[in-house]
Amino acid sequence: MTNFREVTRATKTVWSGEREYLAHGATQVPVVHSVSFGYEDVDEWYEVAIGNKDGHIYGRNTNPTVQAFEDKVKALEGAESATSFSTGMAAISNSLSTFLKPGDRVVSIKDTYGGTNKIFTEFLPRLDVEVVLCETADHEQLEAEVAKGCNILYLESPTNPTVKITDIERMVKAAKKVNALVFVDNTFATPMNQNPIDLGADLVIHSATKFLGGHADALGGVVCGKPDLVDTIYHYREINGATMDPMSAYLLLRGMKTLDLRNERQCESAMKIATYLQNHDAIEYVFYPGLENHHNHDIAKKQMRNFGGMLSFSLKGGLDAVREFLPKLEYANRAANLGSVETVVGPARTTSHVECTPEERKAMGIPEGLVRYSVGIEDVNDLIDDLEQALSNIKSS
Repeated sequence: MTNFREVTRATKTVWSGEREYLAHGATQVPVVHSVSFGYEDVDEWYEVAIGNKDGHIYGRNTNPTVQAFEDKVKALEGAESATSFSTGMAAISNSLSTFLKPGDRVVSIKDTYGGTNKIFTEFLPRLDVEVVLCETADHEQLEAEVAKGCNILYLESPTNPTVKITDIERMVKAAKKVNALVFVDNTFATPMNQNPIDLGADLVIHSATKFLGGHADALGGVVCGKPDLVDTIYHYREINGATMDPMSAYLLLRGMKTLDLRNERQCESAMKIATYLQNHDAIEYVFYPGLENHHNHDIAKKQMRNFGGMLSFSLKGGLDAVREFLPKLEYANRAANLGSVETVVGPARTTSHVECTPEERKAMGIPEGLVRYSVGIEDVNDLIDDLEQALSNIKSS
């Protein structure tokens, strides 16, 4: 069998994690809907149940289709192990809950996804877990807070929705001095553009719903890392039950086969669109790590192979301009999603940070006039023409 560590990521998106699960000469991984898996031999059943032998017992624990998905993601991230979840937020919340107890301390950034931010500001404090949120671009502040002691350093780079960049390798060095675990949400970058494990991170998290699946038709989350850490998270998940279903796993597997192609197109288009927007009179500011004027662009160049298919921009007319602009777009779904083959657009107030108040969004540096723009695989000239006609008709700016 081919050693997939010796081939490119593009080939891994198609082949890795699948051959072991093919059956009856099929060329595609089957969707195994069985809730339970039977054994004639009671001793063999026991050996599988306690983990001494490969196999499956019950769908809440493991499933062949789901395992194929996990194997593909771990191959792309260069990880030793992976476990999956029903959603991206389940992956985040379960992973944090696995390792945190009352009295522990978490250091993170202010610019995490809105749901993650709510865990930090609302749920963890209830459990007597201290959470310190630092300015995302202030590495000195992050290092100072980590040096005071923490159990987990949680990073997201690029961030959602302002695509800010944190120096992962630098922060890992700070965390290791105090024996803290480093979690990195890699959803926006995807494994095609960035591999946090290569930069020293302990665990990498994805909302598989987004770029991994790429077709806006399946929910899922996944965590990758060393076996001892992932096994601990898996045990928490198998008991608490946030299990990925096999049909979602199949859809995500199918979507991932075109991840390299989609990512290449989306990155190229995002750069062209960001460049166009930053020269438009109706635009106040463009957020895209590929632009030279983007804060920490140099760090992005160092730790990323490409800059991703996500960008955001603020309109000069604020929220009123957003209300005028969005309905005029012809080639974009106005929806709370991203990473799809279709372009998806929306303000942070109804997408990434709908859970937050205007004051909370302002404190995170998210203007009410900000538009999150997930670039699809459409022809980039058509997308730019669409943006131009929508922007040219804004009266409130």
